[in-house]
Amino acid sequence: MTSTKKFMTLERFINEQEQLHPNATGEFTGLLHDLSLAAKLVWREVSKAGLVNILGTTHRLNVSGDVVKKLDEFADETVYRAMDHGGHVCVMASEENEDILHIPDHYKAGKYVFLFDPLDGSSNIDANITLGTIFAIYERVSKEGKGTLEDCLQPGYKQLAAGYIIYGTSTMFVYTTGRGVHGFTLDPSVGEFLLSHENIRVPKKGKIYSMNEGNYRNWDDGMKYFVDYLKETDKTTNRPYSLRYIGTMVGDAHRTLLYGGIFAYPGDKNNPEGKLRLCYECNPMAFIIEQAGGRSSNGKHSILQVQPTALHQHTPVFLGSEEDVLICEEFLSGNR
Repeated sequence: MTSTKKFMTLERFINEQEQLHPNATGEFTGLLHDLSLAAKLVWREVSKAGLVNILGTTHRLNVSGDVVKKLDEFADETVYRAMDHGGHVCVMASEENEDILHIPDHYKAGKYVFLFDPLDGSSNIDANITLGTIFAIYERVSKEGKGTLEDCLQPGYKQLAAGYIIYGTSTMFVYTTGRGVHGFTLDPSVGEFLLSHENIRVPKKGKIYSMNEGNYRNWDDGMKYFVDYLKETDKTTNRPYSLRYIGTMVGDAHRTLLYGGIFAYPGDKNNPEGKLRLCYECNPMAFIIEQAGGRSSNGKHSILQVQPTALHQHTPVFLGSEEDVLICEEFLSGNR
């Protein structure tokens, strides 16, 4: 008999998870349903981007100084509009917008906070490289009404849920609510996300390192020594490691989640705090990796312990197999 796993849709899975919480109001479930619709709408445009006049730039810079692509803009607006009217969210923040995004006055403000990177890896759009949408969900800390900046600047350990939608050879919706990490693959023929990766676990140790080694000359000595160590031949520790780097965090982190090893974007002489954003990229990915049994770090301690002080704050990031990240921390601290 064919396994019934393939018939578990994302919607059904979310509803069944809600039943595990007798006091649930359905608001959180509704929020995730709205997000799954946004994911399908963005996938539809990403999948035909080469066929319509949507590629290229808008000639506008976002708050981080990156050129905003047309598909970036579409994804940002699509996710916002899918989430703004359901009454589940009190405030949002996006990597593409300098300030927080308020819910329109004529819609109800809910109790959740939604932070997102609408299209991670957008600099690779024209090269048809893997892209993704990354999100984090928190419970508001303000009492009522419109959400505030304080609602958005919560440390990662307070996330209620985090996930990403990866638009690659197949489209996957991967998320966690603190009860394991699960992946759902979109079946375009029926328009549903179907459970394909249940209870994903990161291997304790991997054989892949994923980072932009072109920045090697600007790294500090600890980081250089760590990469040199990974490339040394030592059969007792399964070295050398293989380098695999896409240049899209969502793609590299997704592979690391499934296969293990380490993904890193450290600080360097030019960017001491690294390139990736704490709130939109690193916190959600760290939550996912840790929920899958892996480890996250800013080089000293878990990413999830960092208290954000700004919406677009950057941080060094190291994610992946527990043993590999621990060894990396030892090199960074000068203990190896």
